[in-house]
Order: sequence, then C-alpha cells, then structure tokens
Amino acid sequence: MWKSGLKWMSLIIGVMMGAGFSSGQEVWQFFGKQSELSILLFIFIFSISCYVVLNISFEEKTENFLPVLHKLIGKKLSSFYDVIIVFYLFATTVVMTSGGGAVLESFHVPYWVGIFLFAILLALQFVWGFKGLMIVNFYIFPVLILGLIVTLSLFILRLNEPFIDSVGLQQKWLSAFTFTAFNILPIIAVLAVIGNKMKAKGEATIASIGSGVVLGFICFIYNQSLLKIPVDLNTYEIPLYAILDYLPSMMTIFMSLFLLTAIYTTAASGIYGLTARLQEKFRVSIWVFVVLILLFMIPLTAFGFSTLVSVLYPLAGFINLLLLLSILVFPLRIAMRKRRDSQSLRM
Repeated sequence: MWKSGLKWMSLIIGVMMGAGFSSGQEVWQFFGKQSELSILLFIFIFSISCYVVLNISFEEKTENFLPVLHKLIGKKLSSFYDVIIVFYLFATTVVMTSGGGAVLESFHVPYWVGIFLFAILLALQFVWGFKGLMIVNFYIFPVLILGLIVTLSLFILRLNEPFIDSVGLQQKWLSAFTFTAFNILPIIAVLAVIGNKMKAKGEATIASIGSGVVLGFICFIYNQSLLKIPVDLNTYEIPLYAILDYLPSMMTIFMSLFLLTAIYTTAASGIYGLTARLQEKFRVSIWVFVVLILLFMIPLTAFGFSTLVSVLYPLAGFINLLLLLSILVFPLRIAMRKRRDSQSLRM
C-alpha cells in the first residue's frame, strides 16, 4: 500500500510541477507578499481535494474523468466541465510546450526549434505508455525536486537575510482557493485514469497528504526566494533564472534540466488525460489524437510562456472555484446522505 501510495503521490507532484510551478511563474502570479498563511491553507484544501478525487476514482474504478465529474457536480454541470477540462488540458499542453521552448533558449536553441523538439518528445512518450511516465515521476523526479529545494536554500543563504522577514497582514487568502482550483482540473483528469489501478483506499490517504505537504513546502520556500529578488520579475519569462543569476553556472544547467523534466511530465500527463477522454467519445486511434493535438498546439505557442501563464492561469482558477467547492463539500454530502438513510431505516 505504501509503495503504491507513494507512486500516486509522485504522479500528483509530477502533474503539479509543470512549467508554471517549476519556473516560479505560478507561485508569483498567485502568491507573493503577505501570503504565508495562504500557502498553509493551500496544503490543507489541496490534500482534501486530492483525497476526494482519488477516493471517487477508486470506488468507481474509473478510466477517464467523466464519472468523477458526475459524482461531484451531477450530469448537467458535468457536460460543461467536460468541455472546460478538454479545453484546459489542451491549453496546458500549449503552455508546457511554450515553457519547454523558453528553457531550451537558455541553451541557445532557437525558440521554434525547441518547440518542435519538445513536441516530438511528447509524441514519443506514447511508445512507452503510461508506465514510462510513472518511471520518470517515481525515480527521476524526486532527485530533481531535491535539487530545486537545495537551489532555493542556497540562494537564501547567499543573500544572508532572514528566511521570513515579517508575517504582517495576510491579504491573499483567496489565492489558496484560486491556486488549488486552477490545478484541480489536471489532477482530476490524471487521477481519474488510475482509478482502476488502485488496490486500497489507504493509497489515496498517503498520496493526498504527502503531495500536499511536499508541494506546500516547495511553494513556501519558492515564494520566500522570489520575494528577496531585487529586480523586476516581470522582465523574466522564467523567474527561476532570476534566482540562478546569483548562483554558479552549473546550477543553471542542472535546474534547466529539472525544468524540462517537470514541463515534460506535466505535458505528457495532460495529453494522457485528454486522449483518454477523447478516445472514449470518438473511438479513434490514440495516435490520431496525439498528432492532431500537437499540430493545433504548436502555432499557439507564439504567444509566449509568461503571457499564456498570466492570462490563462488566473482565469482558469476562478472558473473552477465552483468545482473546487463541490469537491470540498462532497464528504459532507456523503455523510448527510448516510445519516438520512440510517434514519429512514429506523423508521
């Protein structure tokens, strides 16, 4: 149970640690100053959300996200969010690919060459299937995440400043909800695919709490690091490089590899969730969907990584607040239904 739980935990972290999170763009867009307690709140509501989704996926033995949506918000609203999730997964793949091109530019690879290389790698992922993605998430990604934590810690130590200046007024409570709401769509899409692969409910508990704590800690230390940078972060496509400017060049190479891996796993996870849903609906070969998705996606990367993040991410967060609320109240709905059933049996 523990091994499987850790495996699903690594999947959740891999989905979350895409271009937006790993580069620092998501953290900077949603948090920033006066958000320390908001990040703690994020850990709590994110863990609950993951547990609810995993629990439903396990009970329904799901293979795509539609049955999970039916349970959470009913069939009528599910139709709306079905379209939203398909659109969102496509948009996420665009953002991730754009991020991949931006990272490869740091190695003097032209942006459009990087985009095409990244798209080819995404297509090749389907040769190894879902198992290949899990190997990357479970064995390689933890080393890279540890590298990110070390990098951020070294940056703070080099500045020789307090890790936390002063907590002060906390004015960004809503960010915890919008940040979780934004990220809940890929979580639902990907975790619904593994519903028929889980063997015990305990796996959901391990994966949910573990991923929430790890992501919350990274988010917290990342946010504190970005707050200490004395330059305008809006001039950086990838805020992480503003931190790496203060560290040895070898750190830049290592963290660029981390970014590429994070971007790749999120993009691949998104395409898996997208193709799983489209295959059920249209019954066409998975390769047809992969090629069409990549062909439609490539021209949209022209908007640039930071522009896509700043526009799409907050908008998606607000749209999905209703879905997040449905997830958070779902355990209460189940408890109230069981209570009514027990009362009716007594009568």
